[in-house]
Amino acid sequence: MGLFSKDIKTMDDLFIHQLQDIYYAEKTIYKSLPKMIAKATDPALKLGLETHRRETEGHIARLEQVFKQHGAEAKAINCPAIDGIIEEADELTGDVENGPVLDAAIIAAAQAVEHYEITRYGTLTAWAKQLGRQDCAALLQQNLDEEFAADGKLSMLAEGGVNRRAAA
Repeated sequence: MGLFSKDIKTMDDLFIHQLQDIYYAEKTIYKSLPKMIAKATDPALKLGLETHRRETEGHIARLEQVFKQHGAEAKAINCPAIDGIIEEADELTGDVENGPVLDAAIIAAAQAVEHYEITRYGTLTAWAKQLGRQDCAALLQQNLDEEFAADGKLSMLAEGGVNRRAAA
């Protein structure tokens, strides 16, 4: 089903489509995080990525709850955007041998993922409210808040020393 597919006729259809998109994205991110964790050399970065992987489990569980509350099947649809972001992250970090430079690349890649999630959760939260689904909006807002927090932590790590060490 494409974004302008004939299958999307109502705002509710669009809402479900985007839920399926972010559900796929979260599951894909969850599977890809161990690779980033293994590559990270900065202990704080490694710990932050491990923490975010556990948070991602919660994001997936909340999405499943949103599907249930909305009366829809929890299913994922292919999300080429997140596939591309993760592919780019793999390429960016693939050949870097310098630990601090690798950590800076991992942070950049992780923030690209976070920014994608922030856009999706922001939109979904607004749509849930518009559809009169405050219950769903509250769950989506929790995920959005955690994504903003994760992005902020990544910025603090980068600005707090990782970027400086990479530039040395």
